[in-house]
Amino acid sequence: MHAIPSAPPAVTSNTHPHRPRTGLRMAALLLFSVVTSGAHFAHAQSTTVHDPAALKPPPGARVAIVEFEDMECPDCARANPLLRDAATQYHIPWVRHDFPLPFHAWSFDAAVYARWFDTKSKKIGDDFRDAVFANQQLIDAAGETSPETPAGPTTAAATAIRNFAEKFAQQHAIALPFVVDPQKKLAAEVQADLDLGKRIGVEHTPTIWVVTNKANGVPFVEVVDRQRLYQIIDQALADTKGQGAPAHHGTGQ
Repeated sequence: MHAIPSAPPAVTSNTHPHRPRTGLRMAALLLFSVVTSGAHFAHAQSTTVHDPAALKPPPGARVAIVEFEDMECPDCARANPLLRDAATQYHIPWVRHDFPLPFHAWSFDAAVYARWFDTKSKKIGDDFRDAVFANQQLIDAAGETSPETPAGPTTAAATAIRNFAEKFAQQHAIALPFVVDPQKKLAAEVQADLDLGKRIGVEHTPTIWVVTNKANGVPFVEVVDRQRLYQIIDQALADTKGQGAPAHHGTGQ
């Protein structure tokens, strides 16, 4: 889990100051899940939600997964296959929002490239996201070994993610333009997601909710303990049975 720093970090972009504390944070989350395991669907929330307007399923769906992710975040990479498998097994939407953190050197550029690949097809865009998550360490290593220009390590990181995007495009027989976002429209979309997350109250990545079209009560729950994801989806489906479009789910866990 990576959080927005309260002050600018005194480290270079390709280091991860929060990594040594990940085990402590995960232990705290597991303890929280034990304490709240008997609670009702709406009570397992840790992020203070200021504006819940976006925490709802897309039209026609009664349950969905909503995630705010940073493509350079190692914990997002760990969550990625779990969320993909859950969305596939339950046939529910997985709404992915960009939330690039300021101390990650190439995550914003990666989100822009992903949105460019989205213009070819949503599947291509999501395949690029999956490929980035699966190859984070290689991209980091490439950024660390690239020759630095006067602009410093940020330029090296930008070169690393650019090279990865070019390789991905070649593998999919797509011509990647020299400038993918000349009018900064895609960057504006990434920034809009980032601003949305801040309005909601997102402070770390990944932040994941299971959202429903429930008319009464709180229609969303944050997935604090990812081991309970399938259980939370099952509860969401039970709570919304008979409301809106049906959802077919897997065996759970």
